[in-house]
Amino acid sequence: MFVKGNVDVHDSLHSCMIGGTLRWNGINEVLRQHHPGTLARIKHETWTRSDALLTADGVIDAELAARSFKLGPFSLASQFSQALFETPADAIILTIQPDMATQLLRHRATGQFFYPYEMMAQEPEHRNWLAAHYEPAGLLTAEQSMANFEQIIGRIRSRTDAPILIYNVSVTIPGETVHCLQGLGETFTTRARRFTLGLAELSEKTGISVIDVDGLLARSGVDRMKLNALHITPEAHELVAREVVRVLDDLGLIGP
Repeated sequence: MFVKGNVDVHDSLHSCMIGGTLRWNGINEVLRQHHPGTLARIKHETWTRSDALLTADGVIDAELAARSFKLGPFSLASQFSQALFETPADAIILTIQPDMATQLLRHRATGQFFYPYEMMAQEPEHRNWLAAHYEPAGLLTAEQSMANFEQIIGRIRSRTDAPILIYNVSVTIPGETVHCLQGLGETFTTRARRFTLGLAELSEKTGISVIDVDGLLARSGVDRMKLNALHITPEAHELVAREVVRVLDDLGLIGP
């Protein structure tokens, strides 16, 4: 499987480590229980956003590459990778979470996108250089995101018929008590609902499969399954992995 995304897809399908302790060992735990002899091999790559993926060409700006940015899991190689469109896989798994939550910078001259992971941890000279050469790209709307995803699906479909599964996001924040939205603008919950509905419509239009993280967590109890707006518990990661196996089995990818 080629898995493009961040903590939500990595921790459910590959492994979930908290404080140096393994809390969930990924999709192969489910396969060992229910499909002995079947093994999932996972190629995981982090993802900044759909617009950055579509405009990347694998070429990294020389000035950007020359600077020693601290990018954690978002290396320049992954930020400008085209591996999603080039790597053979039996299934491709994506997520809408980066589009919903990530803010990028755009180069003032070239339009190239960049994700300055933990911006305030960068050296002051690097921050000053970014301020001179890049500007905030702003958040994507749900409509922009789904249009980008449609292009991404089209590029994948031009070379392979492998099933495409896309995670939605849980729309509920644990403990949230807001009852009047006047003056709040777009809240996390309303934004998440727009993206989740947009993904449902995209599935109807393109035939991709939705991994309904929102529904799974809602049925199991959001207050118990979520740590905050975006991060979920190891138990929730297991639920999601089991759903991925169910969908792959339904699609005929898991043999007897």
